[in-house]
Amino acid sequence: MASPLRIKSIEASLADSEEEGRSLKRSLKTFDIAAMGIAVAVGAGIFSVGANAAANFAGPSVIISFLLAAVTCGLAIMCYAEFASTIPVAGSAYTFTYATMGELLAWIVGWDLILETLTASAVIAKYWGIYLSTAFGVFGIDLPDTIQLGPIGFTWGPVLIVGVFTLLLAFGTRLSSRVSAVITVIKVAIVVFVIVAGAFFVKAANFAPFVPPAEPSKGAEGGVLTQSLVSFVTGQAPAQYGVFGLLAAASLVFFAFIGFDVVATSAEETENPQKTLPRGIFIGLGIVTLLYIGVSIVITGMVSYQRLADEEAPSLASAFDIVGLPWAAGIIAIGSLIGLTTVVMVLLLGLSRIVFSMSRDGLLPRWFSKTNPKTQTPVRVQVVAGVVVAFIAGFTAVERLEGMINIGTLSAFVLVSIGIVVLRKTRPDAPRAFRVPWVPVLPILSAVLCFWLMLNLEVETWLRFIAWLAIGSAIYFGYSRRNSRVGKGLQ
Repeated sequence: MASPLRIKSIEASLADSEEEGRSLKRSLKTFDIAAMGIAVAVGAGIFSVGANAAANFAGPSVIISFLLAAVTCGLAIMCYAEFASTIPVAGSAYTFTYATMGELLAWIVGWDLILETLTASAVIAKYWGIYLSTAFGVFGIDLPDTIQLGPIGFTWGPVLIVGVFTLLLAFGTRLSSRVSAVITVIKVAIVVFVIVAGAFFVKAANFAPFVPPAEPSKGAEGGVLTQSLVSFVTGQAPAQYGVFGLLAAASLVFFAFIGFDVVATSAEETENPQKTLPRGIFIGLGIVTLLYIGVSIVITGMVSYQRLADEEAPSLASAFDIVGLPWAAGIIAIGSLIGLTTVVMVLLLGLSRIVFSMSRDGLLPRWFSKTNPKTQTPVRVQVVAGVVVAFIAGFTAVERLEGMINIGTLSAFVLVSIGIVVLRKTRPDAPRAFRVPWVPVLPILSAVLCFWLMLNLEVETWLRFIAWLAIGSAIYFGYSRRNSRVGKGLQ
């Protein structure tokens, strides 16, 4: 069957998860999944994303922005949970799309997930190196984050952190998840401490007006490439505050919830995944939402959003400085460093599992999908992924590509949401331990909300995304379509 619409059945995916030499060990429990979700979502952004959104977009109503972003993420995650309970194998959105909408769209989703996890791994690792130097600076130790090697700048921190977690993941998912869980508990404790400490300085007057009146954006003079796609298409001048500012802030803070889709890539390594995975994902999402809302309440309650807007780079540390508590900067710097540590690990895990799954299907070279007989981990692809991420983070200005993380994730969310509607029609008989309620209303709403957030991303990000898809299409029609095991009738 030569059609790019060819489907890989649920039964074929489940059978592949038992293939000798290409299967993963099931060792993760509900706590591990929840910790993984918290680990990837709670990073340095918890100390800065909310402050920036409050200062420049929504004011105190950023609290509602976080709720909207959490609801949008929750709707998409419900779709992931149903798929994961139906097809508990590696690959996440790629595998789910293959079973519902065909090989070509599955390839596109997989290619988008590679974009998301590769870019996010490199960007977060880059920031980890910078925060490491900042944390040392708090204690008076000058540790440059970049070393000049002739004309080339080498950021050594990312190579260190990527190397450590690549080794841990190669030794086994269970071991790395235990290390991640310990670090996650520490960083959550730091966040809770900061929230409690800041709560003593909250003033009700700072919450008024809760939704500030709309006004022209300070960035309205920016170029075409840096405005949102929806602003470019409609010709509207960028604005801040008001209801539209609240919605724009929701698009910005959605970044805080990115990563829960990556957790779904561990389905094949989860004990009793039909029940464990949905529970773990929702527990993690609930805790992360409470932490972010708590931080946003403290930020907007400690100081006026207008005072935050005067800061060059508004953050939670800015709020503590303004109320006369500079000591908090050190705790926040350490919290940021610890926060980013586990984010890198989960993203590296997700990247390797997506490539592993696509490789097992023949869409990428099968060499990548061989697992170690002792640890039952895909050591080959894990090491290759680690080397590539370390090189990009260590030698390039990858932080300029942050928007690619959002668009890669959101595009996958859209297709997975639509995929639930398709799966209910094509395979109503498939066993499901978790079912999305109110189908097709909620999945369609999820797809619409995610697509709306995509439209609020910059024109420049969309152009890069189109270029990425063009490269992926060339690879699919030049290699993947001919080597697909489904196409050869092997699955």
